[in-house]
Parts: sequence; C-alpha cells; structure tokens
Amino acid sequence: VWIFGYGSLVWRPGFEFTSRKVGFIRGYSRRFWQGDTFHRGSAKALQHLLTTLLSFQACTWGVAYKVCGEQIAASLQYLNVREAVLGGYDTKLVKFHPQDKDAGEPILALVYIATPQNPSYLGPASEEDIAAQIIVSSGCAGHNIEYLLRLADFMRYFCPQAEDEHLFSIEEALISILPSLYYTEESPEET
Repeated sequence: VWIFGYGSLVWRPGFEFTSRKVGFIRGYSRRFWQGDTFHRGSAKALQHLLTTLLSFQACTWGVAYKVCGEQIAASLQYLNVREAVLGGYDTKLVKFHPQDKDAGEPILALVYIATPQNPSYLGPASEEDIAAQIIVSSGCAGHNIEYLLRLADFMRYFCPQAEDEHLFSIEEALISILPSLYYTEESPEET
C-alpha cells in the first residue's frame, strides 16, 4: 500500500515504511483551509492545516510511503486516528506520479483530504489572516509555524521546480508579521 502525504507527513510520517518517493498528484491544489484544535492548535487558538481541493490544472507535491506486511495495519490504524478521527479528513485513492523519471507508471496511493463538509473546515481566507492565525497556534504536535516553515523548506529542497503560490505567499506573510511582533513585544521594555 502506498500512502501520500502533502503536509506534516512529508517530514514526520509517524509510522514505519519500506520506502518513500517524492512526487505529486494531479488534479488537486494544496490549501491551508482545514481547522484543527488538537495537533497544532487549541480550542482557544484554532490552527490552519492543509487539505487539497479538486483543481483540474493543479498538482500537489509531497511524499508517498510504501508500507508492506505488518506495516500496513499499523500505519492505517495510526493514520486513521491522526488524520480521520482527530483531523476530520476522508480517504481517497489517487494516482501518484514519482519525481524519478525512471519510475514508470503512476502508483495508486491513499491520501487524506478534508472536504468542505467536515465541521472543522475553515475555507478560504487571505494569506495574511492565515499567517496571523499560524503565528499564535500550537498544540500537542508543536507550533504551527514549524508546520508551515518545514513544508516550505521541503518544497524548496525536494521539489524546486514545483510552484505553490498559496504556501509561499503564507510563508512570506508570516515572515513579514514576525518582526513587527518582536518589535511590539520588545519596545515597552526598552523605554
């Protein structure tokens, strides 16, 4: 079984796997439109996590993990809790296209997608509003800033040819907000 990750699964799958491949799925675009109060947020500070939306011309880059034998049941049980029960995601089968040109045909992979019908779905917001919420959100899996920056780093390092305007616009908005927060917090102490 292949499992495709496009968010924190690219750097922290949390399950054993036999191999991994960087690549993409077609017909989906990555968006920070899923809300969560557990992994990187709280009931007081709702976080923005990723989902993918049907988008005919788009593709979403990430990592597919191959799980075999006993790894299958363990990984699916773990992901069912992490993504479906705690995250509100549904599962779909998609065609994964490995980055490696010699990989041959696309591979069927399982992916977790949050649909607009789930109660935690946040929907569209400006990059600045999403960045502002990311800055103040943290949960049991860590700070939401880490989630954004590690994904942006993954994309730059492993998929430099790929474009993800939504991701990089939010990263840029976050970086522009951080100095003003630092200055605001420090300025009363300076006087």
